Amino acid sequence: MSNERGNWGSSVGFVLAAAGSAIGLGNLWKFPYLAGKNGGGAFVIVYLSLIVILGFSLMLGEMVIGRRGKSDAFGSYNNIKKGWGFIGIFGILCCFIIYSYYVVIAGWIVKYIGMFVRGGLTEDPVATFGNFISSGTSPIVYSFIVVIVTALIVLKGVSGGIEKASKIMMPVLFIFMLIIVVRSVTLPNAMEGIKYFLKPDFSQITPSVVIAALGQVFFSLSLGMGAMITYGSYLSKDTNLVKSAFYIPVLDTLIALLAGLAILPAVFSFGLEPTAGPGLIFITLPKVFASMPMGNMFGIIFFVLVLFAALTSTISLLEVVVSYVVDQIKLDRKKATILVSALIAVFAIPNSHSFGPLAKLEVFFGLNFFDFLGYLTDNILLPLGGLLLCIFLGFIWDKEEIKKEITNDGEVGFPFFSLWMIGVKYLGIQLLALILLQALGVQGSTLSFSLATVFMLQIFFDILGNRKRVKTT
Repeated sequence: MSNERGNWGSSVGFVLAAAGSAIGLGNLWKFPYLAGKNGGGAFVIVYLSLIVILGFSLMLGEMVIGRRGKSDAFGSYNNIKKGWGFIGIFGILCCFIIYSYYVVIAGWIVKYIGMFVRGGLTEDPVATFGNFISSGTSPIVYSFIVVIVTALIVLKGVSGGIEKASKIMMPVLFIFMLIIVVRSVTLPNAMEGIKYFLKPDFSQITPSVVIAALGQVFFSLSLGMGAMITYGSYLSKDTNLVKSAFYIPVLDTLIALLAGLAILPAVFSFGLEPTAGPGLIFITLPKVFASMPMGNMFGIIFFVLVLFAALTSTISLLEVVVSYVVDQIKLDRKKATILVSALIAVFAIPNSHSFGPLAKLEVFFGLNFFDFLGYLTDNILLPLGGLLLCIFLGFIWDKEEIKKEITNDGEVGFPFFSLWMIGVKYLGIQLLALILLQALGVQGSTLSFSLATVFMLQIFFDILGNRKRVKTT
């Protein structure tokens, strides 16, 4: 079965592909923007802490499920515990939805590469960006280009397509990022941006900053969407999961930190606003490139690296859904890839039109089509998938079975297994319940009561599980 599904050619190839899945627009756009909005260094220190506490734990958990289940996100859960495949469905649905709007933003990046190749900005960046995204047909065409390129890579399979592409794109991404960082930190007054980004003001660490960092950790590492389960299902039994689960968040965090050093010093150097939000890449930075020597060249380099980061993510998003269609619906990879890509292209149209003809169409509570899907995935489906993952690992799947899988039947050392399990079983559930409850509008004393209730249930089911294990031994 594993041979039919494909396997990674090497551990390095898997780590680069998995890191590529994690590294995307969340690192290059969202991380610097959130850092700028949430106090710079204060946000960074909280983010790094949560990467260690939550990122590694859930990354390892998803990889363990994938390798043991040897199937897509639905099939892996179901193969381990019959009837629990529904958890994977949330991830597969989430990947499909994210891809349908992610590809729109990736299409904008293709447009900006072409613009800088032709000579850069010729008019006001705000007008350029606004006119383009609201123009109707043109953004859709660029989105379709990304859909086609992603499909061509996934069509070639795990080792021949995804792994090969990642081995090229990831090193190039790092090199291009370093070039931009060197240029950014050597600009006049860049030190102010570096200080803002790296020097924490602990007085600015508030509950809202913690929640923002928590959401970013989850979004950035592609957790809760079945990507690491799917990629993990192509791993051989002798792969060291602990090392892989460590390297991937490290690479992801390194790129996020480099992105901050690439963007915020330049923003400060030119006296621009670090909290510019979604416009940071498409409005603020083009202003920076237009104002610096050799700006067009740096603009091309920057947008190519952003495109590579976007493509490594679109590849994993497509692969999660394709894997499900291949394993469960039994279509071959070619038909599955074409079918899913065609459906994505259809959904990309209303997502793109949300910035043009459909901008004022309210789909849900004042949100247009694009914004509603973003809210649904970021605030509901992703944390829900992560919460169910923690419940599955902590209370459903046998603890000793998990330990055997992680340690390759005792061949790989993992002395922190018990601590890891407590973190998943208690801290992970509490943190993810916090995100989910806040997204549903639960605040104040009601939020505290709800989290306390969840904690009591955790203790109850933990005691119940321990009693069952004692009776069976």
